[in-house]
Amino acid sequence: MYAIRRLDLGYFVRPASEVGGPEPRVEPVLAYLVRRPEGLLLFDTGIGGGDPETEAHYRPVRRPLPEALAACGVSIADIDLVVNCHLHFDHCGGNPLLAGTPVLVQATELATAQRGDYTIDALVDFPGAAYRALDGEAEVWPGVRVLPTPGHTDGHQSLVVERPDGGAVVLAGQAYDFASEFGQAVLARRAAHEGVAAPLPGYRAWLDRLAEYGPHRVLFAHDYALWEPVG
Repeated sequence: MYAIRRLDLGYFVRPASEVGGPEPRVEPVLAYLVRRPEGLLLFDTGIGGGDPETEAHYRPVRRPLPEALAACGVSIADIDLVVNCHLHFDHCGGNPLLAGTPVLVQATELATAQRGDYTIDALVDFPGAAYRALDGEAEVWPGVRVLPTPGHTDGHQSLVVERPDGGAVVLAGQAYDFASEFGQAVLARRAAHEGVAAPLPGYRAWLDRLAEYGPHRVLFAHDYALWEPVG
């Protein structure tokens, strides 16, 4: 059985100082439940409890992970594997609820988080934490592959889920904040590959690798919109 379900795990308010405009912006926090013959995989786990400074800065509103999973007919105990795109508090917040469940993360990301002063420490080091540190690409299950997508953080990763009927769905996390930004980068890559004269905008090198999978749909952590190729 093959299915991907999007989970609404709340939202936070990004201050105007981080948005680059006159007003703050409210951003969703989305996770993804992937059902495969091998089991259930959870990509990101929502917003964790922050320190008072973080709470005041982002004013998060949380939807509990157990509640979001229950809406899909699933419980915490049913999850076989967790993949975090990175370890900021709004992506790994539910990890402590999944003690003993393997959590896949890039080794670079884990090392940075465990040095402290990076995220909320209690969300990274907790009783029963069962990390599997990856060094680059890795096949998780047949047709499911972790792909490093650095940019937002050095250790950011995305998940490529191949479709039974061809193509792939990409869970991009925060590789780009918005589907429109991803689309602009894809078009910049196309222009470069088609020999359009400089100047052209740059794009992240991992887009070349991602293109090999023929993405049919790309989904994001902080954007309800998605990207699909024309045609």
